Amino acid sequence: MIRVCISGLGKTGREIAKVLMEQQDIKLVSAICSPNSDKKGKDLGEVTGYGSTGIIIESSDNLEQIIFRSKPDVVVDFSSPEAALKNAKVFSKMKVNIVIGTTGFSKIGLKKLLVLASKHRNAIVYAPNITLGVNVLMLLTNLASNILNNYDFQITEIHHKHKKDAPSGTAKKIATEIEKGIKASGSLNENKEIPITAVRAGGVVGKHEVMIIGEDDKIEISHESFSRKAFALGALRAIRFVKGKIGYYEMSDVLNLKKVLGDYLENENNSFKERYTIFLNKKELQIL
Repeated sequence: MIRVCISGLGKTGREIAKVLMEQQDIKLVSAICSPNSDKKGKDLGEVTGYGSTGIIIESSDNLEQIIFRSKPDVVVDFSSPEAALKNAKVFSKMKVNIVIGTTGFSKIGLKKLLVLASKHRNAIVYAPNITLGVNVLMLLTNLASNILNNYDFQITEIHHKHKKDAPSGTAKKIATEIEKGIKASGSLNENKEIPITAVRAGGVVGKHEVMIIGEDDKIEISHESFSRKAFALGALRAIRFVKGKIGYYEMSDVLNLKKVLGDYLENENNSFKERYTIFLNKKELQIL
């Protein structure tokens, strides 16, 4: 049984709480809100519409006492960059592993998370790109940028009008994956900046689109979340992954995408060998 504390009870945090309470291998043991939140003192079920849970939402002012009393294995943090970094210092010091889905961190803030995991030997999963589908998009864009390194790349992301950070942390991560792919190809365009257009409108949960444009053709890769349950399912994978681990991780580690791609290429190679065995001699097969 994995004991979990949730920090941050906005729309996404509440959806994650609901999904966690439906799991057989997870026990939600505590819930944390900001000091000025109107959710403080309420039953978690009251704010999630789940019914009475016996979990009373408490202020982050009492973080150490909450962690000491509820003894979570993992904290899921969907608060704000400032609060998440401040909380991470306490969680790490108390040897609690953390899944952070909060976006808007600065480069210095991310380095501080890396240092915390190294110093206190707990585990931190930093996952602004926590949905499973968008991680597949990142893998595809990384491959495309490696192959089509002389093409132009454009990222467009759309989120609801209340989202504060722009561009999104996920859009920035997509840009990084494109830059990595171009650099790995040995292209002279490796220092080229990837433009990002951010739109804040209506109630859009989240959409990311990558346009890959050449002189004669264009590829579009896009991902859209229809429900915040997509974030919750990603958080669930991260929680199960991070329990008992040490170190700093991202969602690509959680989903083991390198192994997935490696296995695919190996299977394709083996399939190729099988198809052409009748045409090739033993020495030629060994070369393959």
